[in-house]
Amino acid sequence: MSNSILSAQAVSANGLHSNGVASVTPLPVGLGARTAVVMERKVAHDTTRRSEAPMFLDTAHTVLPIEFQGKEVMFEAHAYEDDSVSYQAMALVHKREGAKLEAPLVRVHSGCVTGDIFHSLRCDCYQQLQKALEKVVESSHGIIIYLPHHEGRGIGLVNKMKAYAAQDRGLDTVDANLSIGAPVDARDYELAVKILKDLGSTEVRLMTNNPMKVDALRDLGITVVEQVPHVVQASRFNQRYLATKRERMAHKL
Repeated sequence: MSNSILSAQAVSANGLHSNGVASVTPLPVGLGARTAVVMERKVAHDTTRRSEAPMFLDTAHTVLPIEFQGKEVMFEAHAYEDDSVSYQAMALVHKREGAKLEAPLVRVHSGCVTGDIFHSLRCDCYQQLQKALEKVVESSHGIIIYLPHHEGRGIGLVNKMKAYAAQDRGLDTVDANLSIGAPVDARDYELAVKILKDLGSTEVRLMTNNPMKVDALRDLGITVVEQVPHVVQASRFNQRYLATKRERMAHKL
């Protein structure tokens, strides 16, 4: 997964380039040599307190206004790049001013082109994402971590479409994946956990029906204080898909 070609401008969240060199910000005109020395010492001091290896290859953050249910909603948006450009993720953070500090309500959402973008009825991804947005907006502190590289439970878009074709021949989602030589679930949650730690959220209330996701986050150092059910209404197109989740993958549905 490593990416040997990195942007010379790529700077990690801890102020280091991917090669470990401290990033340099040009000084505004008018700042003297003494100020430059002080700033240089501060950079050196800050970098010695952190690990030599940056947590991410690159990060960015901004404010993201979205339209949701006919209203304008403001989120903090954080973007992360891990081992390569193929491993990027976004965190949307909603905080209510003056709210009591508590474990945030978190949804770790696997990206789904067919569901999230085109509203496919073969899965429940779009409905789960919309429900997560609703719950996060209602909460005093909520986070949605969106993982595009989790497409098709980690097997990718092309393999997912192949598995769909196998389902058209009568296989359920588990056997369809196995029939094309793909794992049932290839997702890894290390990047999601790194993002939660970067956001200072090591205790969470996790919106999921999947006990394996809870175990994965706990194994990587996140305290899941509550598993919040995240059930959506089934349709005639995804009834078998949801039944397979419940009967063969231990989802709490």
